[in-house]
Amino acid sequence: MLINVPASLPLQQFQKIMTKTIFIATTEPYSGKSIVAIGIVNMLLAKARKVAYFKPIINIDPIKARDVDIETIVNYFDLPIHYDDTYAFTREHAMRQMEGSRLGDMINTVIGKVKKLEEAYDFIVIEGSDYLGEGTAFEFETNITIAKNLNAPVVMVVSGENKTTAEIVNTTQAMLRNFKRQDVQVLSVVINKVKPAMTEDVQALVKILLVNGTILSVIPEDKNLQNPSMKEILEQLGGKLLFGEAQLNNQVDNFVTGAMQLPHFLNHVSENVLIVTPGDRGDIIIGALQASSSANYPKVAGIVLSAGIEPDEPVIRLLNGLPSVLPIILVQEGTFQATSMLSSIKSRISSDNTKKIQLAISTFEKYVDVNALDEKIITYKPEGITPHMFQYQLAKRARKSLKHIVLPEGNEDRILTAAARLVQHDLVSITLLGDINEITASVKRLGLQLDLNKIHIINPIHSQNFDDYAETLCELRKGKNLTLEAARDLMTDVSYYGTMMVYKGHADGMVSGSVHTTQHTIRPALQFVKTKPGISVVSSVFFMCLPDRVAVFGDCAVNPDPTAEQLAEIAISSAESSQRFGIEPRIAMLSYSSGSSGEGADVEKVRAATAIVKAKRPDLKVEGPIQYDAAVDPIVGRQKMPNSPVAGQASVLIFPDLNTGNNTYKAVQRETGALAIGPMLQGLNKPINDLSRGCTVDDVYNTVIITAIQAQES
Repeated sequence: MLINVPASLPLQQFQKIMTKTIFIATTEPYSGKSIVAIGIVNMLLAKARKVAYFKPIINIDPIKARDVDIETIVNYFDLPIHYDDTYAFTREHAMRQMEGSRLGDMINTVIGKVKKLEEAYDFIVIEGSDYLGEGTAFEFETNITIAKNLNAPVVMVVSGENKTTAEIVNTTQAMLRNFKRQDVQVLSVVINKVKPAMTEDVQALVKILLVNGTILSVIPEDKNLQNPSMKEILEQLGGKLLFGEAQLNNQVDNFVTGAMQLPHFLNHVSENVLIVTPGDRGDIIIGALQASSSANYPKVAGIVLSAGIEPDEPVIRLLNGLPSVLPIILVQEGTFQATSMLSSIKSRISSDNTKKIQLAISTFEKYVDVNALDEKIITYKPEGITPHMFQYQLAKRARKSLKHIVLPEGNEDRILTAAARLVQHDLVSITLLGDINEITASVKRLGLQLDLNKIHIINPIHSQNFDDYAETLCELRKGKNLTLEAARDLMTDVSYYGTMMVYKGHADGMVSGSVHTTQHTIRPALQFVKTKPGISVVSSVFFMCLPDRVAVFGDCAVNPDPTAEQLAEIAISSAESSQRFGIEPRIAMLSYSSGSSGEGADVEKVRAATAIVKAKRPDLKVEGPIQYDAAVDPIVGRQKMPNSPVAGQASVLIFPDLNTGNNTYKAVQRETGALAIGPMLQGLNKPINDLSRGCTVDDVYNTVIITAIQAQES
C-alpha cells in the first residue's frame, strides 16, 4: 500500500480538534466524491493512527455484494474496521424507514453507530449517498439532516460534468443555501470534472458565493479518473470473459463498432478504444489484436463480441496460441444494444485498481489546499445541539453509571410504559410504589414487555422501612411540631415515601407528577431534602427539543412571580444546567421590550436581574431585557440589538414570571411539535423532578433519564 503523506500538523495538535467527523456530500451520482473521500482519508492518516470510514446508506445488500467505495478505502488504506461498522442502512431499508415516517429512528441509528466509532477511532470520514437507483428525491435532505445531527462539518462536492459555467454556479449556490438553511457549516466546496477551459471562470464566480473562509477547489476533468476499466465493462455488461484476464485493468476512453471492412476499420482505431463487433468477424478481432501490438497504431483496450456469437474454431485456436491477448468479452445483446449500454457505463474507483487510487490521491493534493483544510478541521467548533443528538447523549450518560430512580405513581399507564422502555434500554434501576397485584395486572393489560423481576415494587404501608421513614420525618420536622402519628400518616403518601427514599439514600432520585400537582410532588422535598448551599430558590427548566436545536426554558413550572434577585439566581442555575447537559449557555432575559426602549416595573425587574447576573457571573453571556423574537431570530436580533453576543442565538431563555413561561413553553410545544423534556428542578440537594399531568410516555422516559444524570452529579 502506498500512502502519500502531505505536510500537516503534529498528532498532538490534531488530537485536540473540536470535531471527530467530516461529512462529504453531493446531490448527484458520479460526482467524484470518492476522490475527495480517498484524499481526505489519506490526509488524516498522516496525523491520526486510527481513521474510520462510514456511509450512512449503501446501495446494495452486503449479502449480494459489498459497497465499492467501502471496499476500496478500507482495503487500500488497511483501515482496522469491520464491514458491518461501515454503514447503517441499505437503500432498500432506508426507503422503508422513510415510507413509514421513521426518519427519526434512522437518525438515531446513524448517531449511535457514529458515536460508537468515535469511541474507537481518532477520526471518522462520513460519505453521503451515491444517488443510484430510485427514490433519490429524499436523499439530499436526508444527508443534510444526518450531517446536522452529527454536528459534522461538510465538504460539498459539485459535479461539473456536462455542465456550463452558469449551471455549475447555480448548482453550487442552491446547495450552499440548503446547508445554510439547516445551519450546517460547509468547510470546503470541491467542484469536480470541470472542463479545463472553464476552470478559471468557475473559480472566480463561485468564490463570490463563499463566506467565512470556505475553501474552494476546482478539479479539471481527467479521463484517467473518469473512464471505466475493462473489468468494469465486464461487470456492468454482465458478459462472459473469453480471453485477457491479465489486462482487465485496461482503461477504456472510447468505443467503436467494427462493422466495416478491416482496412476502413483500422482508420477508426484510437488510444484505449473498445471495439464492439459480432463474434463471427474474425477479421476485425485479429486486426484489432495486430493493431494493438503494432508500433504504428494506438493501444486497443479490449473487444466486446455481440449477439452471443463466439469466434470460429480456427480463430479461437489462434488466440489460444498467442502469448498475450486483449480482454475479449462475450455478451448476448446485439451490437446496437451493447453500444447503447456501453455509453451509460460510469467508472468507480475499485480496490484492485491501485493506479487509479494513487492518481485520485495526487489529484486531490494538487487541486485541494490540504493545509488549509487541515486548519479548518482543527479550528471547527460545533455550535448548538440537535434533539436527536441531545437524547442520544442523555442515554449515553445515563448508562455510564446506572442510578436508582423511584416512581411513586407506580400503577399509572404512562409510568409503566416508560418504565418498560427504561429497563429494556438498560438506562436506570426502577422502583415503583404501589400494590404489586395491581401493577402486575396493569402490565398484563397494557401488553408490556416488562420483567417484574428486574424492578422493585414497594407498597409503602407494608414496607419494612415504613416505621424508620416515619420516625425520620418526625425528627426532621419536630421544629414544626410534627407528631409521630402525623408523620406515619404522611408517610402513606407516595410523594413523601418516595422523597424519603431519596433522602435516606435508598434511591438516587424521584420522578412524579403525572397524576399529582407540582405542589404535591415537591412539597416534601422542600420540607426536608432542602436546597443546596448558596441557593435560595428552587426553580425549573425545560429542555425544549425544537426541530433543529435544543433550548433551555426557565422557570416555567415553580415560581409564580420571582423578584429580580430570584430571577438572576434562576438564570445562573439555568445556565449551569445548560452547560451540564452540553448546551453552550447564551442567556436571554425575556421581557416585552428589548434594550433600553421599554419602561415599567416588569421590564425594570428584568433589567435589574440582568445586571445582577453580569455582576455575579461575568463569564456568562447574558442579554436583557430582550424580546423573544430578538432572542431567537438572527435577523430580528441583528436589527434590534446589533452588537449583542446573545441576540438571535439565545440558548437559555429566562421568563419573567410563571404565567409567561408556562404558557410560552406549552405554545411552542404544541405549535412546533417540540419535545419538552422536564421540568427539571434546580437547586435541591437531591434530584426530585415533577411531571406535567398532561405528560406523555416520552416525557416520563426523558425526565427519568435527566434525573438519573442529575443523580450522577449529586
